Amino acid sequence: MTTTIGGALAPEPAPTPAFIVSRLLACSILWASSFLFIKLSGSLNPFVLAAIRGLIGAASLALWFAAQGKSILPQRHEWRIWAILGTFNGWLPNVLLAYALTQITTATAAMIQASSPLIVALLSHALFAEERLTPRRLVGVLVGFAGMGILIGPAAFPESGISTAGVLTMLAIACSYATANIYVRTVKQAEPARLALGQQICSGFAATALALVLVGPSAFMPVPAHLAPLIALGVAATALPVVLFMDLIRRTGPTRASMVGYLMPVWTAILAVLFLGETIGLREILGGAVVLAGVALVSFTGRWRQLPR
Repeated sequence: MTTTIGGALAPEPAPTPAFIVSRLLACSILWASSFLFIKLSGSLNPFVLAAIRGLIGAASLALWFAAQGKSILPQRHEWRIWAILGTFNGWLPNVLLAYALTQITTATAAMIQASSPLIVALLSHALFAEERLTPRRLVGVLVGFAGMGILIGPAAFPESGISTAGVLTMLAIACSYATANIYVRTVKQAEPARLALGQQICSGFAATALALVLVGPSAFMPVPAHLAPLIALGVAATALPVVLFMDLIRRTGPTRASMVGYLMPVWTAILAVLFLGETIGLREILGGAVVLAGVALVSFTGRWRQLPR
C-alpha cells in the first residue's frame, strides 16, 4: 500500500511487530467465526451459501466505497486480478468449505486448513528469492506435514469414521488459499481494499451463476430463514478480514501473512466447543499441535529480527 507525497507514490512505513500481531489476531478471529456461521446457516447448498456469502461481502464493501465517494467499477487491468482472486480466494474455497463442514467437524477442518502456511512457504521458496527456506524452516515444514499425517492418516481406514472426502476437500482449500496468497504478492501497485472488493464481486457473481446452473433458483428459497448468520458470514467473517488480510500480504509478504492459519484453529475450536457442542479428541489435539508447531517454525524463525524495533 502506498501514500502520495507531492504527486509521487511513497511506500508505507515498514510494518512493526505490533501491527502484524494485531492484524493476525483480527483476521484469525473473524475468519474463524466463518466456520460457526456456516454451521448456523442450516443445510443450504454449498454453491448457494458461497453465492450469498460473496454477494453480501461485495455489497458491504461496495457501500463502504460509495460512502467514501470511490468508484467500484474495475479498471481495465483489474479484471484478471479480480477474477483470479475471486476464484482461488473466493467462490472455490467457499463452496468446498461449505461441503467439507457437512463431512467433518469444524475443529478438524480448521486444523487441516492450517497447513496452508506450509504450502505457502514451499511455493514462496520456489518463487521468491527473499523467501528461501532456511534449514530450520525446512524442518518446520516437515514437522507440519507430520502433524497433517496424524490428523488425516486415519482417514485411510474405513473403520476410523473420518470422512476421506472431507479431509481431501480441506486440503484442496488449503492449496487454493496458498495459491491466492502467492498471487497477491505478484500484483503491483494495487490498493488492498480494491483487491478485496474485486475478489468478493467476482466470487459472489461466479458462485451465483454456478448455483443457478447446477442446482436451480429453488435452492435459494431457504435463504431468508437463515439471513442473520448469512449477513454475519458475509460482512464480519468475509468482507472485513479480507480487507485487513490483503493489506497484510502487501506489506509483509505471503509467508508472514499466512501465519493467520497458525491462529485460526485455536479460535475455531473454542467457538465449536462453546456454540456447537463439538468435542475434540486426543488425536485432533496432538495433530493440531504438531501442525501449528511446524507453522511456528516456518513463520517465526529468523523473521522478527528483520522488523524495525
